[in-house]
Amino acid sequence: MTAGGAGWVLGVDSGGSGLRVALAPAAGVTSVARGFADAVREECREPVRTGPEGIDARHLAAQVVPVARALLARVGGRDGSLTAVCVGAAGMATLGTELRALLPEEFARALGARSLLLAADAVTAYAGALGVAPGAVVAAGTGMIALGTDLHTWRRADGWGHLLGDCGGGAWIGRAGLDAALRAHDGREGGSPALLRRAEETFGPAAGLPGLLYPRTDRPALLASFAPQVAAAADPAGGNGDATARAVLADAAREIARSAAAVCPAPEGPSPSGPGVEAPRVALTGGLFRMGEVLLEPLRRELAVRLPHARTVPAAGDPLDGALVLAARRAAGAPGLPVDERLLTVHTPLSGA
Repeated sequence: MTAGGAGWVLGVDSGGSGLRVALAPAAGVTSVARGFADAVREECREPVRTGPEGIDARHLAAQVVPVARALLARVGGRDGSLTAVCVGAAGMATLGTELRALLPEEFARALGARSLLLAADAVTAYAGALGVAPGAVVAAGTGMIALGTDLHTWRRADGWGHLLGDCGGGAWIGRAGLDAALRAHDGREGGSPALLRRAEETFGPAAGLPGLLYPRTDRPALLASFAPQVAAAADPAGGNGDATARAVLADAAREIARSAAAVCPAPEGPSPSGPGVEAPRVALTGGLFRMGEVLLEPLRRELAVRLPHARTVPAAGDPLDGALVLAARRAAGAPGLPVDERLLTVHTPLSGA
């Protein structure tokens, strides 16, 4: 594989469950529809740490730089051939100060990167799902954020982290499921014996949950690890499913739809139903939606109520694909998504490039 003299672009997707890196020819992909057949990829299971200054830039660089070098070596890339890098990171909007301060110089020094885009993971999820087009995307995994744009400005809903928001996301569902388990353990109203059984099979005795959860720095990921158990308990296959688990997922669907409705741009044209008016597109992306119909069915109902004129479409790609698209468009000088001081910043030229 060669880059045809145009260099390479690097995409990074950093989330609550780890970090993924992909390298592609700079001239290869500027839209999701064109595909990523020429990309090479690697995965790191260790999540990037968060410290007093926000996301730990040095920890992220320590993981990305050796992986990027290895991928360049695999494809025969030369030093200085990395044209653009796009890093999509969970928490960038509120915890990205250190990344913006340190990563541009670090990537220029260590990788010879000529341009760096730093994006909230919701932005790379948007680019992966819809490309560079108006619409709305709900990105739901460990957390949950909805993002919409008319290609001039961004509208954001939620993404405030597991303590203040991320309503309907994996950590939110997992926490609600564990709440129901502990209610059953205590004999309080609203408990679920089925979720209590699953919680103890997963984590051990219920009374030990606070000691297991509270000291952990990766609490969101640990909470989200219980979300599939909530979905399994709610699944009616082989029975009626647990009513409390179903209610948790119905509440999650309602929260997700509320966020989507808050950010979706109005239909283009004089009236929402006028001739020739294109309905805004809403895409769902992220690992949470792999739960399947047990979550998607109530979510479709909620979206139909709150966004009757929108068209729900499958995501064309994932956040790592989106990071590659944004990096490739930057390398090609093509228009990208709106720049925003918290959601998407561009750093170029970089010293040492």
